[in-house]
Amino acid sequence: GETFEVSPQEFQNALSEYQETAEEREDGIVPAGTDVYIGGVQWQWMGTPVILESGTEYNFHLSSLDVQHGFSMRPEDALSKQLNLQVLPGYEWVMPMEFDDPGTYHVICNEFCGTGHRTMHGTVEVVDEL
Repeated sequence: GETFEVSPQEFQNALSEYQETAEEREDGIVPAGTDVYIGGVQWQWMGTPVILESGTEYNFHLSSLDVQHGFSMRPEDALSKQLNLQVLPGYEWVMPMEFDDPGTYHVICNEFCGTGHRTMHGTVEVVDEL
């Protein structure tokens, strides 16, 4: 993916705009298009839970609004299949991702970020059809 310099406030504004256009459901956020914004902030992944459709390529926009976080995503049933990135304030990663298999993908912070670190998790739910 690509990396861009972006202030935490600029990313927060983009994340807020994304959430305003997305469909808020009881079980999560359905993006209006193929851009997915997830921001790390002590001690949560803003923008999750998110619901996506299998077989569609999405651009994940990742950043931190406060301190360094570790973005780790893996399928619920496969600990060995993980994506790990360092998410830093002042930078935005744009990562294209496509999910072939429906299911729950867990997002955790794998970089100690303070006393609430253990509670920092979210989910990406991939379904056959939205």
